[in-house]
Parts: sequence; structure tokens; C-alpha cells
Amino acid sequence: MKTPFPSACAAALLVAAFGCAGATHGSQPPAAEPRAIGSTGSAAQADSSRMHFTDADVYFMTGMISHHAQAVLIAGWAGSHGASPSVHTLCDRIVVAQHDEIVMMQRWLRDRHLPVPDGDASHDNMPGMPHSMMMPGMLSPAQLAQLDSARGSDFDRLFLTFMIQHHRGAVTMVNQLFGSPGGGEEEVVFKFASDVYADQTTEITRMERMLMGLPGESGQ
Repeated sequence: MKTPFPSACAAALLVAAFGCAGATHGSQPPAAEPRAIGSTGSAAQADSSRMHFTDADVYFMTGMISHHAQAVLIAGWAGSHGASPSVHTLCDRIVVAQHDEIVMMQRWLRDRHLPVPDGDASHDNMPGMPHSMMMPGMLSPAQLAQLDSARGSDFDRLFLTFMIQHHRGAVTMVNQLFGSPGGGEEEVVFKFASDVYADQTTEITRMERMLMGLPGESGQ
């Protein structure tokens, strides 16, 4: 059953809306066909079919830029923090894939004349956004500091633990999107959100196996 998306997530209040409530965790995104649902963008756009989107779509695309930026930041630490070859390979894949997706989301927002985050997690994710209003699953400042201070096998263990948390937050964001009225029905948003769900649930399973295979983790 669809749940209403918080009204505070209107495009004009995106930054303040980042504290909105979550949705049911782990449900499969519906395979509904995208349809036109009324635009919050400019009615003067030449290709109006591309401009049909909801506030939930804007919230998702804007928030996922911040979410991906943090993943790119911490995955980029693999080389300097002594990650094992398997974790380093995972980190490289995350950096490449999520950087490309950030560029795509920025372009989607820019095409609709909406505010575009710069995608740099070192800028405290979103200007003026306190930690309590960050996207689901994102690491707290304390967790970031803990991971940054770890090296070798300790880094591997913490990275996998925190990235599982991070990916689960992204899945929650997809569920929030598809649980909102009309959310995720715009073609680009639908495809991207569905890909996020599929890719990150698959990576969660892979990282859980990697974590269990670390020294001292068997049987836990």
C-alpha cells in the first residue's frame, strides 16, 4: 500500500525536508509503467513530457546526490587506508559507478532548472543541513572519523559494516520514493531508482559475505 510522501518535501523546501520520515524497509519497488503526473517544473519546456515529475522525485534525486557523494568519499579511502584487494576492488567499483550517477542526477535537476548540489561530501553534504536531517543510512561524523582512523583489516571490517548500513539507507530512499503518490513514475527517475534498488541489494549480499569471510568474523 502506498504511503503519503511528507508535504514538507516540496521542491522549495528540499533542504529542510531531508528530515522526513522513512518508509517500510525492504519491499520490492513496483514495476509500474511511468506515466505523466503533473509537473512542478516549467510549463514552458519544449519537451514537456520530460518535465513531468513530483516533489518526491526531486527529493529523491537531490538527496541521492548527497548519499552517493558520501559513498564516493569513503570508498576513495581504500588506497590510503590499506584495504585488502577484494575491498579495494569493491571501492573502485563504487567510486566509478556512483560518480557517474551523480553526474546524471545533477543533469536531471539542471534540466528542470532546480537547485543542483555539487556532489562533494567534503562540503558537509548539503549546505546548512544538520546531521539529524541527513539521508537514511549515511554515516555520522563519529562514524566517518572512526573509519578514517582505521587501517588494514580494521578498515575492511568497518568499511563493509558502514557501507552495508549506507546501502540499506539507499534502499529505504527508493521505498520512500515508490511509496509516495506518483513518485518514481517519471521515466528517468523510475529507471534510476529501480537500478539503485537492484544494484545495492545485490551489493549488500556480497558485502555481507565478504564481512563474514574476514578473520575473526566466522560464525558471527
